[in-house]
Amino acid sequence: QVQLVESGGGLVQAGGSLRLSCVASGSTFRINYMGWYRQAPGKQRELVAAINSGGSTNYADSVKGRFTISRDNAENTVYLQMDSLKPEDTAVYYCNTKFAVVGTYWGQGTQVTVSS
Repeated sequence: QVQLVESGGGLVQAGGSLRLSCVASGSTFRINYMGWYRQAPGKQRELVAAINSGGSTNYADSVKGRFTISRDNAENTVYLQMDSLKPEDTAVYYCNTKFAVVGTYWGQGTQVTVSS
């Protein structure tokens, strides 16, 4: 059974930093893609950052230069380093992982709250 376990969310003041982690387990198939999405109250879920198996990344324009996504392929873990946080970054952040063969899975979400 595939599981994605996220950690690292919390409350931080504007300008501060947080680091999110997501560990994928339960499948022996290759992970092609790992990404972070977020959903703020009343808004649609949106892509924040993603990284493929080759290490290529893409970011939402709103987080470019402030957030950094990375992954540890050996540990099936993806990280999101979030710096210079703004109140508008407040949302539930979800890990998304695409495995070969078995498909796409979501984590349970972790709350990030940035106070002004």
